[in-house]
Amino acid sequence: MDRRLRALGWAMSEYQYYEFVAVDRPLTSKQQDELRAVSTRGRISSSSFVNDYQWGDLKADPRVWMERYFDAHLYLANWGTHRIALRLPRAALDPATAARYCVGGASESWTTRTHVIVDLHSEDEDGVEDWVDPEGRLAAIVPARSELAAGDMRLLYLAWLLVVQDGQLDEDELEPPVPAGLGALSGPQRALADFLRLDPDLLAAAAETSDPLTVTAPSAAVLGRWVKALPESDKDELLLRVLRGDGALLRSEMLRRFHGPKADQPTDGGRTVGELLAAAEKVGTRRQEATRKREAAERRRRNRRQPQPRRNAWTRWRATRRKRGCRWTR
Repeated sequence: MDRRLRALGWAMSEYQYYEFVAVDRPLTSKQQDELRAVSTRGRISSSSFVNDYQWGDLKADPRVWMERYFDAHLYLANWGTHRIALRLPRAALDPATAARYCVGGASESWTTRTHVIVDLHSEDEDGVEDWVDPEGRLAAIVPARSELAAGDMRLLYLAWLLVVQDGQLDEDELEPPVPAGLGALSGPQRALADFLRLDPDLLAAAAETSDPLTVTAPSAAVLGRWVKALPESDKDELLLRVLRGDGALLRSEMLRRFHGPKADQPTDGGRTVGELLAAAEKVGTRRQEATRKREAAERRRRNRRQPQPRRNAWTRWRATRRKRGCRWTR
């Protein structure tokens, strides 16, 4: 990617990158043919569609493609637009919960008959200066979808923070429930926050009222006892879903059921948008002060390591006599 851009020398007027991934079910041959009818040079497989455009554009609506074909989508343009969309079954994500956090503008959600789609984007007019290679980015973010399906609400809170950062909410609006673990995001959640350029000071301020995570990975023995206690009808239904091809999110669903509804539930948010922004400003001030102190300490350390000028015997003798208060003439 970078080599191609350097070869072009940024002489092109625009650059757009589209990537779509099917996670829960592979694309059928018919579906792949439908995608090929839209793009003759797109890289199409049973699990993905990837294409970049230097002068043209995708001749399809990504929203429609997310509804019909795909579970995850990444878009990047060299004028500063970054976009991520994730699709989950309605059984894995309550549409009302998604709507509570995705309140419009930079983060939206909508539902189809079978799915909930979360659509997040950020804009940056200096996007050319902030260019990142998009390849591999979506793969790093997609596991956050399974975390959300397992009941981890941190992704949705990041979606709400994105709207706050974009200045699209009144300062007296209250924040939604705050999930545990905002101060220790998972790798996929961190990749999402970085791609969407979520302000780290704002995130740190939000994490001040976030409880630490308490849910830990259960041992094989504990899981084994829990599975044995499941009704036989439930086990039959689970196996049937795996055979039907519904197994991609089944692990997340079963872990959510194992931990129960009270595990790491979000706590009621009591801050207004204005209070959160003020807290973020204080976090930024403390961070800048810590940076100045650290840089000053580093300069002192480097100065101590620099060799001191050597003094001759006469200079050393004169310095010693001065310390003893001796008077002398030359």
